Amino acid sequence: QVQLVESGGGLVQPGGSLRLSCEASGILFSSFVMGWHRQAPGKQREWVAGIGSGGTTNYADSVKGRFTISRDNAKNTVYLQMNSLKPEDAAVYYCKASYGFQKYWGQGTKVTVSS
Repeated sequence: QVQLVESGGGLVQPGGSLRLSCEASGILFSSFVMGWHRQAPGKQREWVAGIGSGGTTNYADSVKGRFTISRDNAKNTVYLQMNSLKPEDAAVYYCKASYGFQKYWGQGTKVTVSS
C-alpha cells in the first residue's frame, strides 16, 4: 500500500518561512520523481517544484529563489523549504510521486499566509 504523508503546514506571517515534509511508504522512493503541487481556493492545482531521482531540481517561476525542494532517500522523505512567503502562496500543498505511469498523491497540508 502506497502512502504519502505531508506535514509541516500551518499559519505564517508574510515574509515568514515553513518547511513541508512528505514521507513516502510502499514505493522504491529513490527511483521516483518527487514533486510539490498546490491548490488555492477556487483555483486549479498547480505544480510548484520537482526533484528527480538524481537530485535535479526545477521550480515554478512564482517560487524560484524562495522555495527549495530536497530529498532524503534514506528517510523516504521529500522536503519543501519555503522562505519569504507571500499571501499568494497560501494553498493546500500536495506531494506527488511519479515513476513512469505510476502516480501517487498525498492528502495535502494547508499553508496559510496572513498577518
